[in-house]
Amino acid sequence: MSSSLLLVGVLSVVIAALSRHYNLSAPLVLVLAGLAIGWIPGLSAAELDPEFVLFVILPPLLYSAAQDSSYQEIRANRRAIGMLAIGLPLATAVVVGLVAYASVPHLPLAAALVLGAIVAPPDAVSAQAIGRRVGLPRRIMTLLGGESLLNDATALTALRVALAAAVGATTSVWDGIETFLLAAIGGVVIGLLIGYLVFRVRDWLTDPTIETAIGLMVPFATYFVAEELHTSGVIAVVVAGLFIGQRSVRVGYATRLQDEAVRKSIDALLEAFVFLLIGLQLPDLIRGLAGQSWLHIAFDAAMVLIATILVRFAWVYLFTYASRLLPGVRRREPPPKPSWLFVVGWSGMRGVVSLAAAFSIPLTTESGEPFPARAEILFLTFVVVVGTLLIQGVSLPWVIRRLGVYDDDAASDRLAYAAAQDRASREAEAYLDTMAADIGEHDPRHLQVAMLRKWITTQRNTAWEELGRGPEDIGESPTAAGNRMRSKMLAIQRRVFIDERDAGHIDDEVLRTALRRLDFAEGVNDREA
Repeated sequence: MSSSLLLVGVLSVVIAALSRHYNLSAPLVLVLAGLAIGWIPGLSAAELDPEFVLFVILPPLLYSAAQDSSYQEIRANRRAIGMLAIGLPLATAVVVGLVAYASVPHLPLAAALVLGAIVAPPDAVSAQAIGRRVGLPRRIMTLLGGESLLNDATALTALRVALAAAVGATTSVWDGIETFLLAAIGGVVIGLLIGYLVFRVRDWLTDPTIETAIGLMVPFATYFVAEELHTSGVIAVVVAGLFIGQRSVRVGYATRLQDEAVRKSIDALLEAFVFLLIGLQLPDLIRGLAGQSWLHIAFDAAMVLIATILVRFAWVYLFTYASRLLPGVRRREPPPKPSWLFVVGWSGMRGVVSLAAAFSIPLTTESGEPFPARAEILFLTFVVVVGTLLIQGVSLPWVIRRLGVYDDDAASDRLAYAAAQDRASREAEAYLDTMAADIGEHDPRHLQVAMLRKWITTQRNTAWEELGRGPEDIGESPTAAGNRMRSKMLAIQRRVFIDERDAGHIDDEVLRTALRRLDFAEGVNDREA
């Protein structure tokens, strides 16, 4: 098992690297590659362990997404995000469950609702990746990101209630509401407590390496503690990530740079791993349906897939326009663009959380009987996951371009940055004037003051230059020319240090120190370019 997972990990990184290099959708390519590899004779299957996905894969991805999210943006769009993250998964669970109950033979209503809860949460990883690549407006990205942070908790809690009914455990509507409230409120409290504790500890340490190591453990520890206390691990991880992410601006620059680099690498590895793992599950699912009519199974799969896609569209359009009937909503929010609503409705691809939830279905009920239609539920879940990835995922870039769903967020960002940089530069210059007033006329520190003043001016000029026409219109700007020459000088210095090491004049430790300083200088240069 461990060797199979290791092989999956290696293959997933290779395939993802090739996909990104050739500007292909990595999630789609990985799923298709998994489908192809899964049918190769003689290969041992890499089984999808639901505990592994829910405790190892999901927490760091949620934590990273929460840290990248904007609390201000989520708060400003809380009504729409709540509609997508809480109302839509519950509606999907009910509608898809009823469709499955009506179409799949011998499927009890409770088991059908289990299927509905399983396929309820969209996986926004692929949708957000496509959106970033084609330049979706920030509001849509905020909605998709906020939805992905919370919809897993809603769907998994609904699944817990549906499973209790399906296996014969005593439950009622009030039990379900109590379970949901306990999971939500408890998750928020635990997430805030752990987030605050971790922030205080990291602030006290001032050791970038250990701070990053602690940060890596936060999602796993938070999820484990929350689940052990029978609350929502998903909500706890999201709240902790939002809390720590909002306060990351106050940590040291080395910690912040290191955190981001490590986190992005882990995200890329885990996302590639799970999408390849999805494709590898098909052979086992096919074997579980041996002896059944494939015509009936195909019909059932088509009905469930269509219902899953359509219920999202119905919910998005219905509640968006219904909420516009309220005067307060009309006053606070601009009218929605129909093309934007269509893109949000079309961004409902499912992912590994649904498959992990499906594989967590017990083999037997409380009475010892086999869980009804378990093999069919697993296969239908797989069809929904792969079907939405292939149908919606493949066409989403084309839909975005065809509808012209773009916004000039970049231009407004540049204007806001330039204005803020101008204020920051003036504050820095005022401080520099105060310091220079205490330096004697012949003091050599006047040279440092002049260099700092030039640096501040360059920062301000760069910000304002970015608002004008590009280099293709006006040629190379003075700041760009300075950055280009600075990069060349850094490359020359780096080559000299390496030559000195190769000649035996300095050792590797001295070389690493020199390269680290040059790398930071080049990083600053790239940020200003």
